Amino acid sequence: MEKRIYPAPINLIESPEPYPRRSFTDAGEAVAALKELYHRNTEFLRNAFLRLADEGADDRRFRAYYPEVSVATASFVQVDSRLAYGHVPGPGDFSTTVTRPDLFESYLTEQLRLILRNHGVPITVSESETPIPLHFAFLEGTYVEASVADRINRPLRDVFDVPDLAGTDDQIANGTFEPQPGEARPLAPFTAQRIDYSLHRLSHYTATSPQHFQNFVLFTNYQFYIDEFCVYARNLMAEGGEGYTSFIEPGNIATLAGEGAPKEGSTPIRMPQMPAYHLTKPGHAGITMVNIGVGPSNAKTITDHIAVLRPHAWLMLGHCAGLRNSQALGDYVLAHAYVREDHVLDDDLPVWVPLPALAEVQVALEQAVAEVTGLSGYDLKRIMRTGTVATIDNRNWELRDQRGPVQRLSQSRAIALDMESATIAANGFRFRVPYGTLLCVSDKPLHGELKLPGMATEFYKRQVAQHLTIGIRAVEKLAAMAPERLHSRKLRSFSETAFQ
Repeated sequence: MEKRIYPAPINLIESPEPYPRRSFTDAGEAVAALKELYHRNTEFLRNAFLRLADEGADDRRFRAYYPEVSVATASFVQVDSRLAYGHVPGPGDFSTTVTRPDLFESYLTEQLRLILRNHGVPITVSESETPIPLHFAFLEGTYVEASVADRINRPLRDVFDVPDLAGTDDQIANGTFEPQPGEARPLAPFTAQRIDYSLHRLSHYTATSPQHFQNFVLFTNYQFYIDEFCVYARNLMAEGGEGYTSFIEPGNIATLAGEGAPKEGSTPIRMPQMPAYHLTKPGHAGITMVNIGVGPSNAKTITDHIAVLRPHAWLMLGHCAGLRNSQALGDYVLAHAYVREDHVLDDDLPVWVPLPALAEVQVALEQAVAEVTGLSGYDLKRIMRTGTVATIDNRNWELRDQRGPVQRLSQSRAIALDMESATIAANGFRFRVPYGTLLCVSDKPLHGELKLPGMATEFYKRQVAQHLTIGIRAVEKLAAMAPERLHSRKLRSFSETAFQ
């Protein structure tokens, strides 16, 4: 897949000793080899940088390569047709570069275990032909003084490999990647450089380490939800956790189960653009909640990066404009379809691509609403409507000529409007991450129903608490399912990667 080699302006390229190709029939042993190779090669780059900072650059260039895992199959294999992943589409060679095998150990072990089970061929671990950029070789949290780099008397690009945008695209996920003759087909939806890029962005945008992200993610567009989530999580920690082990806040501030106060981390000097909060469980089976703010650009940005962590599901919980006269403030909207007028994904996922509702997610959300509100069956229709949600990129759409927007919304049968839900669903579809949306009607601009200040305070206090409880209950229902049941075949294309 990635065979780009940077031109070396100097004569001598210094690298670690070549790593021999090794075959494995045990997934755990293969991942251990990936960890060993990755650690060796990144340590080589770190040590070279520190040495040059003391001695200055000479005529050498330093290069080390990402680990690679590959598999070769000689025949079609009949696998369990219920599975959405865990098998290659046909005979041939398949490979992917690997980064941070320590962070992805459980994920890699499970993906390789399924391939071994379904195909019965060995897994090969080797060095790839893709250099590791120096920036991605440093340990997480490393701070490099500018003066250190200044002491190296050559441009860093002359001495080390640097991030290459040609290796950080989404062609595989978008279904547009075409291997060159003789090139292996992709085994995973993301390359190592693409993953490294997102891991660094996640720390920047959320002020928490990627290692804290959980497999079930809640997105919201209001700080009220985050405040309520923090109260819920801190109370859980004080009471022993009930299966959750810690609560992580921006700055990696950690409160452990059974403790009433944080034990580590420090408050950021300033809050990040999209702060994340993590209620953790063993195996990353807990809940991450992110305040994405307002707008489709933020919604795309954060899901672009969280996707590399391969979560099991993400859900949107937030406020929306109700579009029907029969709706009341505080009613819920369960999205079953989307009108995409956000435009941020038009180049990656054409608007004519439908976003199917995923049965497992829809059922979990509806059951959670019923359990929390005490309503069921036909009575549930009193407070919840299932239908189409429209997502737009203009927050002040009401100020435009109403004939155009209102007519389109009516023709689409939309029941609610916001600025994030379709973006999150579309990126879930694009990246094969199960998605869902449950919104709360906070105003009805088409009908002149806006909250007065006092009404707003009481509304948020009452509805946000209930809405968040529903979201957490839905996530726990999804977490109780086996991953192979949750990851839907609806999200898979004709020729898919074996990795989830």
